[in-house]
Amino acid sequence: MDSLQFFGFVIFATLAIASALVVVFHRSPVISALALAFNLVAIAGFYMMLNAQFVALLQVIVYAGAIMVLILFVIMLLAISNEAGLHKSGRIQTVLAPLLGIACAAALGWGLWGVGDANPLPVSSADFGTVNSVGTELFSTFFYAFEVISLLLVVAMIGSVLLAKRRL
Repeated sequence: MDSLQFFGFVIFATLAIASALVVVFHRSPVISALALAFNLVAIAGFYMMLNAQFVALLQVIVYAGAIMVLILFVIMLLAISNEAGLHKSGRIQTVLAPLLGIACAAALGWGLWGVGDANPLPVSSADFGTVNSVGTELFSTFFYAFEVISLLLVVAMIGSVLLAKRRL
């Protein structure tokens, strides 16, 4: 990794971590949603550094664009900012949350402990992340998963229309 690539990684990592912290800890849902958009753009920057330009473009268009508009629409529609304060946690939640947090941190530390011994990543092919390679993988290797997700999205859309119609 050369110095320019390392500098870009540090910039995108700092943006991703800072925006993720804003998403989690900010009280305003609108600002949290905007910070999530910054986080998604930082992830697209990581994809660009990996020479997956098509995936980075899809990340920005689909997630930072369309999905964020949908999330902001729901926030504005539900008027979440007018909700009451946080509810007090239950007894089980108060006990299990720190234990699960420590368990997740231990698993992450255990997984990262052996990273220095691992072999370096293989060199990607010249067409990695291009429209051709993504399309070939999507419609050959992951064809059935793609169709199942398509069916799931159609069922979810029909269900949401039926639920909205019931309210009217």
